[in-house]
Amino acid sequence: MRYSARAEQQLGGTSGPPSGRDVLLHAHGIVKSYGRRRVLDGVDLVVRAGEVAAIVGSNGAGKSSMLKICAGLLAPDKGRVTISGRLGYCPQNAGVMGFLTPREHFTLFGTGRGMGGRDADRRGRELASKLDWSVARGTLAKDLSGGTRQKLNVVLSALGEPDVLLLDEPYQGFDRGSYVDFWQNVWGWRDQGKAIVVVTHMLNQLDQVDHVLDLSPRKQEAGR
Repeated sequence: MRYSARAEQQLGGTSGPPSGRDVLLHAHGIVKSYGRRRVLDGVDLVVRAGEVAAIVGSNGAGKSSMLKICAGLLAPDKGRVTISGRLGYCPQNAGVMGFLTPREHFTLFGTGRGMGGRDADRRGRELASKLDWSVARGTLAKDLSGGTRQKLNVVLSALGEPDVLLLDEPYQGFDRGSYVDFWQNVWGWRDQGKAIVVVTHMLNQLDQVDHVLDLSPRKQEAGR
């Protein structure tokens, strides 16, 4: 099995969709440097509806930078990204507001994506339950454990039924059961026709995704 910095190869052993499905994320020729250090050197990524792509690589290889560029949060030095449909993004570190409860987060983020307040609250609790999290009404986000704050991040990224989900090591702090639940959700989203990109260092899951983008420097060199 060969992984490359172009990540347009479908992996064997998966039930991925036919290539005729719509491309929902297309990143082409992405270049990014920090000072004199180039971390992304002409990286391509294509993810279609109903596909899961994993981004792997050593620390500092540019995994989070690539995801932020795809999310529109970081400008590349060169290259372009095209997203078709709604976008959901889960950062690596829980970017939640400590003075709000989880349910207040559901309402705030959901209404920002065009949902009614009650629908956002209901949908947020449904998504949380799929991560084995029963949301308490009065607990503030600052009082949640690290793993539960990250579950909140995952739920917020999935509110509003995004077509493309960008998830940056979203299982930080999860116990084994929650980790398994997370991947069950990913495969469910794939079955719904979403395009999902997951930054991961858990290599045991790579045989169950459709594409692997390896940002190790030697792989980027080989992909050009």
